[in-house]
Amino acid sequence: MSLLQPCFQQFTSAFTPAVSISLPPPQSFFFSVSRRSFTFCCSSQSETTVVNGKLDSRITERDQIRLGLPSKGRMAADTLDLLKDCQLSVKQVNPRQYVAEIPQLPNIEVWFQRPKDIVRKLLSGDLDLGIMGLDTVSEYGQGDEDLIIVHDSLEYGDCHLSLAIPKYGIFENINSLKELAQMPQWTADRPLRVATGFTYLGPKFMNENGLKHVIFSTADGALEAAPAMGIADAILDLVSSGTTLRENNLKEIEGGVVLESQAVLVASRKALIQRKGALDTTHEILERFEAHLRAVGQFTVTANMRGRSAEEVAERVLSQPSLSGLQGPTVSPVFCKRDGKVAADYYAIVICVPKKALYKSVQQLRAIGGSGVLISPLTYIFDEETPRWRELLSKLGL
Repeated sequence: MSLLQPCFQQFTSAFTPAVSISLPPPQSFFFSVSRRSFTFCCSSQSETTVVNGKLDSRITERDQIRLGLPSKGRMAADTLDLLKDCQLSVKQVNPRQYVAEIPQLPNIEVWFQRPKDIVRKLLSGDLDLGIMGLDTVSEYGQGDEDLIIVHDSLEYGDCHLSLAIPKYGIFENINSLKELAQMPQWTADRPLRVATGFTYLGPKFMNENGLKHVIFSTADGALEAAPAMGIADAILDLVSSGTTLRENNLKEIEGGVVLESQAVLVASRKALIQRKGALDTTHEILERFEAHLRAVGQFTVTANMRGRSAEEVAERVLSQPSLSGLQGPTVSPVFCKRDGKVAADYYAIVICVPKKALYKSVQQLRAIGGSGVLISPLTYIFDEETPRWRELLSKLGL
């Protein structure tokens, strides 16, 4: 208690709504004060101050760059799969531990956290990078300028945040947000009751769409039960397939989608600018993600074809709409020995083809004289510098 005694005395002598107390690294403390209680928090790495209820973080020195990953659920499993596919395998000594490493990135320290806590710790400076759903970033980040979305489409965790109302009763013929807003039932004394866990995005959406008489509440358990129980008139929740809504006699309405969401890579602006190595590490992670995601569902198709020249063969290949590849076919001579001399009667064609066009591409190759067709899946496609990297540098003013 000796370390805290001076701070505690200051707290008891000045009874204010918020007390700001900063101590040098490696430890910092803050108190939040109410009339009857106080809350004490401790952070071992970042210097954090509470001013009028808002966190003000400062980057502190540490050797490791911290990456926050979801700790449980489908998002956690899919995130680990993505990293593994990008040759970034997460190694845990013990599956119950919350800290891990990525051997391919020796300066990265992985922390498993709840998605909303990843956002909060990015803002407090305790994490530098994080992966979570866009809905979580938007709800708990609340538009904070220190949060930068580095990659906005990791292609898993797809869902959308949507308003849903009952199919029955006074809502039976209501099929749009505009119709919902025009219902005479909603007044200052009897507002539309919406159950949700999104207490930032929900009110923001309603205000932007002109719904004035609305109140929001949270409900324990499944939100889908709230209208049937009479707790709420509508719900605002994440929807994937919509099956759960339909099974509970609820429906989405036109104009009621608040946000389209999937997994994203997020960074702290302060960390990228101030923390040594953070920007370079982010660049490598971004390039690995981009190369892998570009290659998903793509196949290399190789075939041999007779021709008088590489140009003549290329012209035949490009006459078929499914054989253009990424920038065009690669055509190279296939040398063989005939009558004691080396000649090139055949040319090898190499193209990149998406899975949905694979069989059609093989048919077109055969039609123009292709044979010996070989097909193999692609793992990575490293292109020129990714546009997302240029966008990130622009956001950072670099």
